[in-house]
Amino acid sequence: MRNWLVVVGVLVYAMILIGGATRLTDSGLSITEWDPIKGALPPLSGAAWASLFEKYQQTAEYRLQNSGMSLGDFQQIFWWEWGHRFFGRLIGVVAMFGFAIFAIRGWLSRALATRFVILILLGGLQGAIGWWMVSSGIGETTRVDVAPYRLATHFMLALLIIGYTAWLWLDMGGKAREPLSRPVRLVAWALLGLIVLQMATGALVAGLDAGRTYNDWPLMAGEFVPTSYLGEGLGLRSLFEGRATTQFNHRILAYLIWVLALASAWIFRKTSLRGGFTGLAVLVSLQAVWGIVTLMNATPMNLALLHQALGVIVTLAAVRLVWRARGSGQLVDSVSALASTNTA
Repeated sequence: MRNWLVVVGVLVYAMILIGGATRLTDSGLSITEWDPIKGALPPLSGAAWASLFEKYQQTAEYRLQNSGMSLGDFQQIFWWEWGHRFFGRLIGVVAMFGFAIFAIRGWLSRALATRFVILILLGGLQGAIGWWMVSSGIGETTRVDVAPYRLATHFMLALLIIGYTAWLWLDMGGKAREPLSRPVRLVAWALLGLIVLQMATGALVAGLDAGRTYNDWPLMAGEFVPTSYLGEGLGLRSLFEGRATTQFNHRILAYLIWVLALASAWIFRKTSLRGGFTGLAVLVSLQAVWGIVTLMNATPMNLALLHQALGVIVTLAAVRLVWRARGSGQLVDSVSALASTNTA
């Protein structure tokens, strides 16, 4: 069952990166319908390609941004979006097939079955959220991209799924965890919370292409706080829709996390979690430096994807740190008891 969770986790990780590439190549609106069954097959004839291309030509993205696009160019963006959806279906099949096998063999306690069902339901919800995101750029709209807050919702749910998968995998390892002091637990949770928030702001930056503006560092167009922070005619909506605002917030949160990670590694260097805090501090430092390099190069696709990939690893390291700081959990006991019963 832990091997199954590893497979699910790796597939979700690949899904996140494919989703990032889909966004960076502006491919997300190339498929204008959500058909979970028929959509599993790609177009297999010239007529099918022509029909899909005609539907894409009705979108605002085509009319306002890609007018005159050839069928060949359309096919390039289509395959990114189709691959993203295909991976979603593949994850669903792997998840449900594994659950069915475990249930048939009688390996599932009630607690474990409940947690696996939650994992599968989160995957189903992710599919619905994905279509909700895509639909923001289809129909009567002038959007040439999906709504940034919907993109962030879609990304954060993917992060929740891979984090939950990792937590289950850790719980099922049966490793003992010694009780730790309240300050250690609080700092671990604070790091995880800030990192998750930072990933959300990163999704907003990606959704707005904000990483391709203000490409100087450490200032933004020669200013620490950009003049247009709340001056884009959006008011408080700038927090979610302003390019200067979202990039500035992403920077400030990065500095805060960086300082806290380094400080906690030093403060807790004599605890049993010194390795976890130190490892997280190293990963956060790498991510911060890579983010600066990516920004100063105007966020090309290869650097941006590596930034996203490392961000997910940082998040998983923070999840592991919290898991270790939390102490023993009930799921470990129930899994151990079930294993003993089956062995007997």
